[in-house]
Amino acid sequence: MNIIFFGSDDFAAVHLEGLLRSSHKVAACVTTPDKARGRGWQISPSPVKERAFEALIPILQPEDLKESFFLKPLKEFNCDLFVVIAYGKFLPAEVLAIPRHFAVNVHGSLLPKYRGAAPINWAVINGEEETGVSLMRISRTMDAGEILVQERIVVSPTDTAVTLRIKMAEIGPALLLKTIDSIAKNTYTLTPQDDRLATFAPKLTKELGRIRWEKEAVSIHNLVRGLLPWPAAHTSYQGRLLKILETDVIQGEFSSFHAGEVLEIGTGGFSVATGEGALWVKKVHLQASKPMEAASFIAGHRLEVGFRF
Repeated sequence: MNIIFFGSDDFAAVHLEGLLRSSHKVAACVTTPDKARGRGWQISPSPVKERAFEALIPILQPEDLKESFFLKPLKEFNCDLFVVIAYGKFLPAEVLAIPRHFAVNVHGSLLPKYRGAAPINWAVINGEEETGVSLMRISRTMDAGEILVQERIVVSPTDTAVTLRIKMAEIGPALLLKTIDSIAKNTYTLTPQDDRLATFAPKLTKELGRIRWEKEAVSIHNLVRGLLPWPAAHTSYQGRLLKILETDVIQGEFSSFHAGEVLEIGTGGFSVATGEGALWVKKVHLQASKPMEAASFIAGHRLEVGFRF
C-alpha cells in the first residue's frame, strides 16, 4: 500500500515508526508547521517531521489544507490510503477525496464515546474503568466515521493520562498494520457508529484544571490523573500557582472541616479536606520552581495544619 501519513506528536510518531518497519510504503508525511515548543519556546519541528526527515520521506507542512499548492502535490503521490493520527487539523472534503481507498484515523477511545480532541484525558477525568483504541474511516463529521476495528484497554486505578497514552501507543501500531493489511486484501468491514451513544471530549483548558475543593475527593483525584502532563490540576498557595501532580483518596467523614483545609502533615505528604472525603497530596509543582515531592514542599514552605487552599 502506498500511504501518506498525517500526524504531529509523539503518539503519531510511534505509529509512523511501525509503518516504516512494515512492507507498506510511506510516500510522504503531512505535519503541522514548526512552532515554539518547550520551556525555552524555541521554534522546532514536530516529532513526526523529525522521524520523516531521518527516513528521507518528503514532508508537507501546509497552513491551509484547501490551497492548490498543497492539494496538487498531494494528488501526485497517487496514494492508496491516508493514515491520520493526532494531526491537529480536520481534513476537508477535497483532501478526503484523494486516496484510492479512504483515510483511516487512530482514535484513543471506544467510539462513539469520547469523540473530540482529548479522549484519553476525559476517560481518566470521568473515572472510566475501560477505554480503548478505535480505527475508523474518516468522514466529514468529526470522529463519526465507520469503525474498522476496536481494541479494549483496562484503565487501572493508578493510571494517568500519561500512562494510558503509553498503553494505547503499545497496541495501536500493530492494530493499524493489521487494519491496513485487511484494506489491501479487501477483507475489512465497516460498522456505522450509533450517534445516539456519542459523548464528547473537548480540548483541555487551563481553567479546567482549577481545583474546586468542595467537590468529592474521588472527582479531584481523577482530575489530577487526567490532566497530566498539561494543564495539570492546580490550586493557589500564597498567591502562586500550585500544581497538584499526584494524590490518593482518603475515605472518611470530614464534614467538620472546610473544603481545601490542610488536615494533616505527614512524612510523605499532606491531606486536604474536600466536599466528600479527603485527598492525600504526594507530589506538587509550585510556580517558578521545579516539580517536587510533597515532603520537600512542606519542608521548604512551612505548610501548616489549618492552612486553607
